[in-house]
Amino acid sequence: MNILVTGANGQLGHEMQRVAKSSNHNYIFTDVADGYEKLDITNIEDIRNMVKKNNVDIIVNCAAYTNVDKAESDYDTANLINNTAAGNLATAMKEAGGTLIHISTDYVFQGDRNTPCQEDWVTNPLGVYGKTKLAGEAAIATTGCNSIIIRTAWLYSQWGKNFVKTMQSLTATHDTLKVVFDQVGTPTFAGDLADVIAHIINTGQTDKTGIYHFSNEGVCSWYDFAKLICKLSGNTCDINPCYSEEFPSPVKRPHFSVLDKKKIKETFGIKVPYWTDSLEVCIKQLAEANNK
Repeated sequence: MNILVTGANGQLGHEMQRVAKSSNHNYIFTDVADGYEKLDITNIEDIRNMVKKNNVDIIVNCAAYTNVDKAESDYDTANLINNTAAGNLATAMKEAGGTLIHISTDYVFQGDRNTPCQEDWVTNPLGVYGKTKLAGEAAIATTGCNSIIIRTAWLYSQWGKNFVKTMQSLTATHDTLKVVFDQVGTPTFAGDLADVIAHIINTGQTDKTGIYHFSNEGVCSWYDFAKLICKLSGNTCDINPCYSEEFPSPVKRPHFSVLDKKKIKETFGIKVPYWTDSLEVCIKQLAEANNK
Protein backbone atom coordinates (compact mmCIF):
# COMPACT_ATOMS: atom_id res chain seq x y z
CA MET A 1 0.00 0.00 0.00
CA ASN A 2 0.97 3.63 -0.42
CA ILE A 3 0.88 5.56 2.84
CA LEU A 4 1.12 9.35 3.02
CA VAL A 5 2.37 10.87 6.29
CA THR A 6 1.77 14.56 7.03
CA GLY A 7 3.74 16.48 9.66
CA ALA A 8 6.72 14.19 9.08
CA ASN A 9 9.15 16.53 10.85
CA GLY A 10 7.24 16.41 14.15
CA GLN A 11 7.64 14.01 17.06
CA LEU A 12 5.23 11.37 15.77
CA GLY A 13 6.30 11.98 12.16
CA HIS A 14 9.89 11.11 13.03
CA GLU A 15 8.77 7.91 14.73
CA MET A 16 6.66 7.03 11.68
CA GLN A 17 9.85 7.36 9.62
CA ARG A 18 11.42 4.78 11.94
CA VAL A 19 8.58 2.24 11.59
CA ALA A 20 8.53 2.76 7.82
CA LYS A 21 12.07 1.35 7.55
CA SER A 22 10.85 -2.11 8.55
CA SER A 23 7.59 -1.97 6.57
CA ASN A 24 6.69 -3.64 3.27
CA HIS A 25 4.52 -0.64 2.43
CA ASN A 26 5.59 2.46 0.54
CA TYR A 27 5.65 5.59 2.72
CA ILE A 28 5.62 9.17 1.44
CA PHE A 29 6.67 11.75 4.05
CA THR A 30 5.50 15.35 3.72
CA ASP A 31 6.06 18.48 5.76
CA VAL A 32 6.47 22.23 5.36
CA ALA A 33 10.02 21.87 6.74
CA ASP A 34 13.03 21.55 4.44
CA GLY A 35 14.08 18.05 3.46
CA TYR A 36 10.56 16.73 2.89
CA GLU A 37 8.18 16.58 -0.01
CA LYS A 38 6.00 19.67 0.30
CA LEU A 39 2.26 19.39 0.77
CA ASP A 40 -0.11 22.19 1.77
CA ILE A 41 -2.78 20.33 3.74
CA THR A 42 -4.86 23.53 3.94
CA ASN A 43 -5.29 23.28 0.14
CA ILE A 44 -7.69 20.51 -0.91
CA GLU A 45 -6.45 20.52 -4.52
CA ASP A 46 -2.84 20.02 -3.38
CA ILE A 47 -3.96 16.97 -1.39
CA ARG A 48 -6.04 15.57 -4.25
CA ASN A 49 -3.08 15.88 -6.61
CA MET A 50 -0.72 14.20 -4.15
CA VAL A 51 -3.17 11.36 -3.51
CA LYS A 52 -3.74 10.81 -7.23
CA LYS A 53 -0.06 11.05 -8.18
CA ASN A 54 1.00 8.50 -5.55
CA ASN A 55 -2.15 6.34 -5.57
CA VAL A 56 -2.42 6.86 -1.80
CA ASP A 57 -4.34 4.24 0.20
CA ILE A 58 -3.86 5.64 3.71
CA ILE A 59 -3.07 9.08 5.11
CA VAL A 60 -1.55 9.26 8.59
CA ASN A 61 -2.12 12.83 9.73
CA CYS A 62 0.60 13.78 12.23
CA ALA A 63 0.34 17.50 11.43
CA ALA A 64 -1.20 19.76 14.08
CA TYR A 65 -1.08 23.18 15.67
CA THR A 66 0.00 22.15 19.18
CA ASN A 67 1.02 25.39 20.92
CA VAL A 68 -1.79 25.39 23.49
CA ASP A 69 -1.10 28.85 24.91
CA LYS A 70 -0.46 30.58 21.59
CA ALA A 71 -3.63 29.10 20.09
CA GLU A 72 -5.68 31.37 22.39
CA SER A 73 -4.53 34.43 20.40
CA ASP A 74 -4.07 32.65 17.06
CA TYR A 75 -7.44 31.00 16.49
CA ASP A 76 -7.43 31.32 12.70
CA THR A 77 -4.15 29.44 12.22
CA ALA A 78 -4.97 26.79 14.81
CA ASN A 79 -8.40 26.23 13.24
CA LEU A 80 -6.95 26.08 9.73
CA ILE A 81 -4.47 23.32 10.64
CA ASN A 82 -6.44 21.39 13.28
CA ASN A 83 -9.90 21.63 11.72
CA THR A 84 -9.97 22.71 8.04
CA ALA A 85 -6.91 20.67 7.04
CA ALA A 86 -8.23 17.57 8.82
CA GLY A 87 -11.46 17.88 6.84
CA ASN A 88 -9.49 18.32 3.62
CA LEU A 89 -7.50 15.13 4.21
CA ALA A 90 -10.70 13.24 5.03
CA THR A 91 -12.40 14.54 1.88
CA ALA A 92 -9.49 13.40 -0.27
CA MET A 93 -9.53 9.94 1.31
CA LYS A 94 -13.30 9.66 0.89
CA GLU A 95 -12.96 10.47 -2.81
CA ALA A 96 -10.10 7.98 -3.23
CA GLY A 97 -11.75 5.22 -1.18
CA GLY A 98 -8.87 5.28 1.30
CA THR A 99 -8.48 5.56 5.06
CA LEU A 100 -7.45 8.50 7.25
CA ILE A 101 -5.61 7.82 10.51
CA HIS A 102 -5.81 11.07 12.45
CA ILE A 103 -4.26 12.07 15.78
CA SER A 104 -6.39 14.01 18.26
CA THR A 105 -6.02 14.96 21.90
CA ASP A 106 -7.13 14.56 25.52
CA TYR A 107 -7.82 18.33 25.45
CA VAL A 108 -11.24 17.63 23.90
CA PHE A 109 -12.33 16.84 27.48
CA GLN A 110 -12.96 19.23 30.34
CA GLY A 111 -10.88 17.05 32.67
CA ASP A 112 -12.94 17.61 35.82
CA ARG A 113 -13.71 13.94 36.60
CA ASN A 114 -11.42 11.48 38.35
CA THR A 115 -11.90 8.35 36.26
CA PRO A 116 -10.19 7.64 32.90
CA CYS A 117 -11.84 9.35 29.91
CA GLN A 118 -13.73 7.00 27.59
CA GLU A 119 -14.25 7.54 23.87
CA ASP A 120 -18.00 8.07 24.10
CA TRP A 121 -17.90 10.66 26.88
CA VAL A 122 -19.35 14.11 26.30
CA THR A 123 -16.59 16.47 25.15
CA ASN A 124 -16.13 20.00 26.46
CA PRO A 125 -12.73 21.50 25.54
CA LEU A 126 -11.54 24.39 27.70
CA GLY A 127 -9.43 26.28 25.15
CA VAL A 128 -8.91 27.04 21.47
CA TYR A 129 -6.50 24.14 20.94
CA GLY A 130 -8.99 21.56 22.23
CA LYS A 131 -11.91 23.23 20.45
CA THR A 132 -10.14 23.23 17.07
CA LYS A 133 -9.02 19.61 17.49
CA LEU A 134 -12.59 18.59 18.35
CA ALA A 135 -13.85 20.52 15.32
CA GLY A 136 -11.34 18.55 13.23
CA GLU A 137 -12.82 15.29 14.52
CA ALA A 138 -16.29 16.54 13.53
CA ALA A 139 -15.05 17.64 10.08
CA ILE A 140 -13.66 14.15 9.46
CA ALA A 141 -16.93 12.51 10.55
CA THR A 142 -18.92 14.81 8.25
CA THR A 143 -17.07 13.55 5.16
CA GLY A 144 -18.06 9.96 5.87
CA CYS A 145 -14.58 8.69 5.02
CA ASN A 146 -13.10 5.57 6.60
CA SER A 147 -11.23 7.01 9.57
CA ILE A 148 -9.42 5.97 12.70
CA ILE A 149 -9.06 8.85 15.16
CA ILE A 150 -6.58 8.28 17.98
CA ARG A 151 -6.72 10.69 20.90
CA THR A 152 -3.44 10.86 22.78
CA ALA A 153 -1.88 12.93 25.57
CA TRP A 154 1.39 14.37 26.92
CA LEU A 155 3.38 13.31 23.84
CA TYR A 156 7.18 13.25 24.05
CA SER A 157 10.17 11.80 22.18
CA GLN A 158 13.79 12.48 21.38
CA TRP A 159 12.57 14.81 18.61
CA GLY A 160 11.36 18.40 18.68
CA LYS A 161 10.26 20.37 21.73
CA ASN A 162 8.56 18.54 24.58
CA PHE A 163 8.34 18.32 28.37
CA VAL A 164 11.02 15.65 28.71
CA LYS A 165 13.66 17.65 26.86
CA THR A 166 12.67 20.87 28.63
CA MET A 167 12.92 19.24 32.06
CA GLN A 168 16.24 17.63 31.20
CA SER A 169 17.62 21.05 30.39
CA LEU A 170 16.06 22.83 33.38
CA THR A 171 17.07 20.22 35.96
CA ALA A 172 20.62 20.30 34.62
CA THR A 173 20.88 24.09 34.98
CA HIS A 174 18.77 24.87 38.09
CA ASP A 175 19.17 23.97 41.76
CA THR A 176 15.43 24.10 42.42
CA LEU A 177 12.25 24.04 40.32
CA LYS A 178 8.50 24.15 40.86
CA VAL A 179 6.26 21.86 38.80
CA VAL A 180 2.47 21.58 38.98
CA PHE A 181 1.05 18.54 40.77
CA ASP A 182 -2.67 19.26 40.30
CA GLN A 183 -2.78 18.26 36.62
CA VAL A 184 -2.88 14.49 36.25
CA GLY A 185 -2.60 12.35 33.13
CA THR A 186 -0.34 9.86 31.40
CA PRO A 187 2.75 10.61 29.31
CA THR A 188 2.83 9.09 25.82
CA PHE A 189 6.07 8.06 24.14
CA ALA A 190 5.71 8.90 20.44
CA GLY A 191 7.58 5.70 19.56
CA ASP A 192 4.86 3.61 21.19
CA LEU A 193 2.10 5.49 19.35
CA ALA A 194 3.91 5.00 16.02
CA ASP A 195 4.23 1.28 16.77
CA VAL A 196 0.45 1.07 17.32
CA ILE A 197 -0.29 2.87 14.05
CA ALA A 198 2.12 0.58 12.19
CA HIS A 199 0.51 -2.47 13.84
CA ILE A 200 -2.96 -1.39 12.71
CA ILE A 201 -1.70 -0.92 9.14
CA ASN A 202 0.52 -4.01 8.95
CA THR A 203 -2.15 -6.35 10.34
CA GLY A 204 -4.78 -5.05 7.90
CA GLN A 205 -7.10 -3.64 10.54
CA THR A 206 -7.74 -0.21 9.04
CA ASP A 207 -11.38 -1.20 8.51
CA LYS A 208 -11.95 -0.99 12.29
CA THR A 209 -12.92 2.66 12.09
CA GLY A 210 -13.87 4.93 14.96
CA ILE A 211 -12.38 6.94 17.81
CA TYR A 212 -9.78 5.37 20.10
CA HIS A 213 -7.70 6.49 23.07
CA PHE A 214 -3.99 5.79 23.40
CA SER A 215 -1.36 6.81 25.92
CA ASN A 216 1.07 4.77 27.94
CA GLU A 217 -0.24 2.86 30.97
CA GLY A 218 -0.32 4.37 34.44
CA VAL A 219 -1.05 7.76 35.97
CA CYS A 220 1.11 10.65 37.14
CA SER A 221 1.17 14.41 37.66
CA TRP A 222 3.52 16.74 35.80
CA TYR A 223 5.45 16.89 39.09
CA ASP A 224 5.89 13.09 39.20
CA PHE A 225 6.88 13.12 35.53
CA ALA A 226 9.50 15.82 36.13
CA LYS A 227 10.93 14.02 39.18
CA LEU A 228 11.56 10.84 37.20
CA ILE A 229 12.99 12.72 34.19
CA CYS A 230 15.44 14.42 36.54
CA LYS A 231 16.44 11.14 38.22
CA LEU A 232 16.86 9.15 34.98
CA SER A 233 18.91 12.01 33.50
CA GLY A 234 21.32 11.90 36.42
CA ASN A 235 20.47 15.43 37.55
CA THR A 236 20.16 16.56 41.20
CA CYS A 237 17.71 19.46 40.98
CA ASP A 238 15.31 19.81 43.94
CA ILE A 239 11.83 19.73 42.37
CA ASN A 240 8.89 20.94 44.45
CA PRO A 241 5.15 20.51 43.78
CA CYS A 242 2.96 23.57 43.22
CA TYR A 243 -0.57 24.49 42.12
CA SER A 244 -1.43 25.49 38.54
CA GLU A 245 -2.35 29.01 39.58
CA GLU A 246 1.29 29.66 40.44
CA PHE A 247 1.95 29.55 36.69
CA PRO A 248 -0.61 31.90 35.09
CA SER A 249 -1.62 30.73 31.62
CA PRO A 250 -3.95 32.13 28.94
CA VAL A 251 -5.77 28.79 28.87
CA LYS A 252 -7.16 26.49 31.55
CA ARG A 253 -5.84 22.95 31.21
CA PRO A 254 -7.69 19.74 32.14
CA HIS A 255 -6.92 18.68 35.73
CA PHE A 256 -7.53 14.98 35.06
CA SER A 257 -7.09 13.70 31.53
CA VAL A 258 -6.10 10.06 31.95
CA LEU A 259 -7.35 8.15 28.90
CA ASP A 260 -9.15 4.79 29.08
CA LYS A 261 -7.33 2.47 26.64
CA LYS A 262 -9.51 -0.62 26.91
CA LYS A 263 -11.09 -0.14 23.46
CA ILE A 264 -7.85 0.19 21.48
CA LYS A 265 -6.23 -2.72 23.33
CA GLU A 266 -9.14 -5.08 22.76
CA THR A 267 -9.93 -4.00 19.19
CA PHE A 268 -6.41 -4.22 17.79
CA GLY A 269 -4.85 -6.76 20.14
CA ILE A 270 -2.10 -4.56 21.53
CA LYS A 271 -0.23 -4.39 24.82
CA VAL A 272 0.56 -0.89 26.08
CA PRO A 273 3.91 -0.21 27.83
CA TYR A 274 3.98 1.38 31.30
CA TRP A 275 4.91 5.07 31.22
CA THR A 276 8.09 4.78 33.30
CA ASP A 277 9.46 1.99 31.10
CA SER A 278 8.92 4.05 27.95
CA LEU A 279 10.46 7.12 29.57
CA GLU A 280 13.60 5.09 30.28
CA VAL A 281 13.77 4.14 26.59
CA CYS A 282 13.50 7.78 25.52
CA ILE A 283 16.10 9.01 28.03
CA LYS A 284 18.54 6.38 26.69
CA GLN A 285 17.84 7.52 23.11
CA LEU A 286 18.53 11.12 24.07
CA ALA A 287 21.79 10.14 25.79
CA GLU A 288 22.92 8.17 22.75
CA ALA A 289 22.03 11.07 20.45
CA ASN A 290 24.03 13.50 22.62
CA ASN A 291 27.06 11.20 22.61
CA LYS A 292 27.23 10.93 18.83
